[in-house]
Amino acid sequence: MSTFHHVSADRPIGLTAPSGIDRAAHHRLDEAWLAAAWSHPTTRVFVVSGGQALIDDTPDGGTELVMTPSFEAPLTETHRYFLGVDEEGVRYFALQKDSLPGRMDQSARPAGLREAGLLLGARDAGLMVHAVALENWQRLHRFCSRCGERTVIAAAGHIRRCQACGAEHYPRTDPAVIMLVTDEQDRALLGRQVHWPEGRFSTLAGFVEPGESIEQSVAREVFEEAGITVGEVEYIASQPWPFPSSLMLGFMARATSSEIDVDGEEIEEARWFSREDLAAAFESGEVLPPFGVSIAARLIELWYGKPLPRPGSAG
Repeated sequence: MSTFHHVSADRPIGLTAPSGIDRAAHHRLDEAWLAAAWSHPTTRVFVVSGGQALIDDTPDGGTELVMTPSFEAPLTETHRYFLGVDEEGVRYFALQKDSLPGRMDQSARPAGLREAGLLLGARDAGLMVHAVALENWQRLHRFCSRCGERTVIAAAGHIRRCQACGAEHYPRTDPAVIMLVTDEQDRALLGRQVHWPEGRFSTLAGFVEPGESIEQSVAREVFEEAGITVGEVEYIASQPWPFPSSLMLGFMARATSSEIDVDGEEIEEARWFSREDLAAAFESGEVLPPFGVSIAARLIELWYGKPLPRPGSAG
């Protein structure tokens, strides 16, 4: 039986690469500091709307968020979120608006995290994940869950307060497990969800239920979706996944049974793949890899031993 692979320090998983941003949470309630930070000439701002931001290509072939100095940022009918400070002291803010601003350059374009996460550097990807997560939460939690009255934004976008009953509400994060299951032959179990296109296979995943440990959640989800029992479970890494508010907890799990019985509701098809099987399936186009920005792709790569092909490329 082979051992589980581990994440190397130079191979971050998905959107987990260090961003170099200090969130500086101790400043969120300091209105004087926030005002000074906003007015500082080096401060940079970008707009987030509907989970998207503007990105642009750089002369060196990279991609970056379209950011402006704060004094050029549009403030009409907007919410302002403080995201943090980088190593050079630059402060970053996001503005939530109903629509993205007009493109300042012909090459600038709107993008969501699934696209931008593959293109942006670690700093910009981290800033965008933070902003999109806050925007999703703010849009969905405008009223107090205790008394039903409208709440107001506080703590630079990280709290909503109810002025009627005094309750404070914090951004919601829903833990979810995502796991690559291997058997005694070191084959990997991959499944296809019912709403995915033909050929799209990935790891199994599901939400942690109340009163359940993450290890119990891994075992339950794998059995419910594919009829496979698992024993050893090893945590690998986590990934923010604000679609709208998940935190993906990535695992390797060892199967103790091999007969697949899919539930037919979430998973339509599941198969065991050897590395040779998967390489051939990628090459023929029979199997499409998961989205490259997802932690699922990184978990499969840890077992597969090399990067997965990009959509449209050969294996």
